Amino acid sequence: MAQLLAGFEPIEVEVDGIRISGRMAGSGSPVLLLHGYPQTHVMWHEVAPVLAERHTVVLTDLRGYGRSAKPAAGPDHAEYSKRAMAADQVSVMARLGFDSFAAVGHDRGARVVHRMCLDHSTRVTRAAVLDIVPTRHVFASVDREFGLAYEHWFFLAQAPGFPERLIGGDPEFYLRAKLAAWSSAGHSFAADAVDDYVTHFRDPAAIAASCEDYRAAASIDLEHDERSYISGERITCPLLVLWGTAGFVGRHYDVPAVWDSYAANVSAGSIAGSGHFLAEEAPGATAAALTRFLK
Repeated sequence: MAQLLAGFEPIEVEVDGIRISGRMAGSGSPVLLLHGYPQTHVMWHEVAPVLAERHTVVLTDLRGYGRSAKPAAGPDHAEYSKRAMAADQVSVMARLGFDSFAAVGHDRGARVVHRMCLDHSTRVTRAAVLDIVPTRHVFASVDREFGLAYEHWFFLAQAPGFPERLIGGDPEFYLRAKLAAWSSAGHSFAADAVDDYVTHFRDPAAIAASCEDYRAAASIDLEHDERSYISGERITCPLLVLWGTAGFVGRHYDVPAVWDSYAANVSAGSIAGSGHFLAEEAPGATAAALTRFLK
């Protein structure tokens, strides 16, 4: 990991009894980068050093993932709601001395950024979400194509114990299969990065926590999102939306049009040839787009 993120110093911050781990480097205006499923902060290994040339870059593992704490979940899954995850990250940035910052999220991390922009609007100066549309829109527009491409949304949300046991039978196979299924044909991930993902994903507590992430999405997150949408809450800071032209999100949704109903100031762009994992499949184009936006 030292080779992948050379110059990034490890950080560990405890907020409300939850340990959040990550790395930090650079100087200038602060930028928080949040990873997706089933990865860790290491997924930014090619983009983060570019951003650190101009910014103070903070990479963290979401609660339940990587080196961060994996608290037990209650029956309402609130411990893994995007509201709880967003609060973690805002507190981490405050502890590091940043009362306001830009936030960039991919996949699950992008859903945390979405909630963060609503719950902590004065803290987030700019936001970018990579290869998602809002959770509320996803569940309202489910169809056959979505079910076949993203069956894990429903599998992981099943009753506790069922998906955990099946994934736990061969977690490395499961993780590698998902990376292959969601990336563009022929893409090879950095071996050291995948080793990091596998090392942490093998932990039964990590498997359980990641399932809770999806259970929250199908329950309490939807309640929060519906309440926000009906009350007229929208993302008010500048929002950059990026997606891969070879990925499911880009094929299936009119991404800018969807986000226009959830945010007041949207700029959008596609990353040619990339599947779901923009920061690893097309790091140059992704870093360039983020650099322009963060200026």
